[in-house]
Amino acid sequence: QVQPVESGGGLVQPGGSLRLSCASSGDTFVGYAVGWFRQAPGKEREFVAARRWSGGGTTYYADSVKGRFSMSKDTATRTVNLQMDGLTPEDTAVYYCAAGRPIISTITTVRGYNIWGQGTQVTVSS
Repeated sequence: QVQPVESGGGLVQPGGSLRLSCASSGDTFVGYAVGWFRQAPGKEREFVAARRWSGGGTTYYADSVKGRFSMSKDTATRTVNLQMDGLTPEDTAVYYCAAGRPIISTITTVRGYNIWGQGTQVTVSS
């Protein structure tokens, strides 16, 4: 089965950008939805962005990142990317890539995913 592995986290100044990548160390993401979630210290894990790997379906974004983050897939490298622009300290969190087969009503929720990566730290600070 799929096993997401995140990369690309790091320290960035406010207003800066980072690109996270999510690759599967197992099966490809075909047939799955791939979601990005984040968890800050003391807070619940929250939805960031998600899309199904296959098809031309909708990419979903949390209101907090809409217009700043962009999710895409690279079929050549079989990875999912999250381009994060205009980062603020409030974006500081561990970012997780997850895979699952959610119905539409759960594609933007934690419960829609059952396979999780280990996370990559994103710190936005001056």
